[in-house]
Amino acid sequence: MAKICLCLTAKTLERNLEILNKYRKYTDIVELRVDCLAPDERLLIRDFPQMADIPVILAIRRDIDGGFFDSGEGSRINLMARGLAYADADKRRNFAYLDIEEDLNVPSLEEAARSFGTRIIRSYHAKTFDDIDMSAKFRSMQRSGDEIIKFTITANSILDVYKLMQIGKNTRQDKIMIARGHFGVFSRILAEKFGSYLCYTGALAEPDISLAAPGQVEITELVKNYRFRSIRADTKVFGVLGYPLLKTGSPNFFNAVFDLEGTNAVYVPFPSDSIDNFYKIFNELDIAGLSVTVPYKETVVTVLKNKSEDVQNFGACNTVSRNEYGLYGSNTDAKGFTDSLLAFLNRTHLKRMRATIIGAGGTAKAVAHELYRLGAKALILNRTVHKARDIAVKYKFAWNSLDKQGIDMMNKFRDIIIQASSAGMAGIDCSDPAPMYSFCGKENVMDMVYNPNMTPFLTRAQDAGCKIINGYDMLIRQAQYQYLQFFGREFPKHLLSKVTIESE
Repeated sequence: MAKICLCLTAKTLERNLEILNKYRKYTDIVELRVDCLAPDERLLIRDFPQMADIPVILAIRRDIDGGFFDSGEGSRINLMARGLAYADADKRRNFAYLDIEEDLNVPSLEEAARSFGTRIIRSYHAKTFDDIDMSAKFRSMQRSGDEIIKFTITANSILDVYKLMQIGKNTRQDKIMIARGHFGVFSRILAEKFGSYLCYTGALAEPDISLAAPGQVEITELVKNYRFRSIRADTKVFGVLGYPLLKTGSPNFFNAVFDLEGTNAVYVPFPSDSIDNFYKIFNELDIAGLSVTVPYKETVVTVLKNKSEDVQNFGACNTVSRNEYGLYGSNTDAKGFTDSLLAFLNRTHLKRMRATIIGAGGTAKAVAHELYRLGAKALILNRTVHKARDIAVKYKFAWNSLDKQGIDMMNKFRDIIIQASSAGMAGIDCSDPAPMYSFCGKENVMDMVYNPNMTPFLTRAQDAGCKIINGYDMLIRQAQYQYLQFFGREFPKHLLSKVTIESE
């Protein structure tokens, strides 16, 4: 089972020890990043393994490899030697691991490490796959069976993560495979699936601690939210596909349910810049089910073998699972939206009501279909007007652009206003989609965005006295329908009071 390695990047040994003690119950190994220590503290590192009373990796990362050590190789090698010196008969008082780069050739240092029972991590840090033959580089690093190969790449795309998976597939030697950056976050959570010896994590909740490497997951989030210690080779993988997917609450919800049920499954984020390249990851990891969000609700339809009636009706899919015929797609947004809206309005239908939909993406398509089914008349507004028209003509709805003319039309369609674009979504667009519209205070306003829980659009509506709701309630409701599709059984309602999706 992959171990959890807490990266210690504080400026003093004392502060690093404080952090270790705070998170010790989550930690298997610590990495002492000597390059992050103050210069005078670096001279005291030999005592740290005994102070820590846990296996410690000695690492002095060069600036060219993303670290902070810039004093030259001679000084760095001397520091490594200092850390290994005066070996104790009790191995627990020595560094358990020494991390050295594959281009560092100091046989005496390696010999000393082995003599002291210190295991070598031979590492390579690549910024791109374009420079050299990475497979050949990986093979050349397999020098001694007792070493751990550490191979890291800055993932500039989802394809880079897939390439990393392929490189490490055929070696039985202990290895650490890391895709740095946002695209590679799931490679850390799924370290066991990647065959990695350990997962590096950080105490990122501590205000004085710097990130050791881009894409690291905070240690308590890794253990609690992603249930890292329960992930095994046979653990089913679920997740959410989107981009940029900087913040998503769905993992908290599903992983909490899995934990309460004792289900051998994990749900992780899959930020991707390409649906086709992600499909390779999907198959490689044998992913059991996916939630699909912006911007892939429409493009994901192209890889489906089977589609629900909802997906066929409005060409957007937010839930993918496997069945005996291949990939099956449905749209739980529609049901989740309807349940949430009718509860919000305390109604069973929308006859004689007039609504405005802002947006023309996959979510807006589901909304338009449901408003039509429920008996409402609607206006669809979008910056790209032909996209609004394409949806509207199917239901004989009105349409226009998000300009003055379109905004003026809202006055005739304002019983319900539904903001179904990505405007206001954290990490994507913090704008108000219709700043020219003046709320009268009688509108029922629903913003499909749930992070943040109050968008600029929703804030203006509330200030005007409107009745408002964000997308959180809908998200909870549609997630229950996704659960039904993933597992073929109804969501256990008694768990709702015990699980939440973070909205901020």
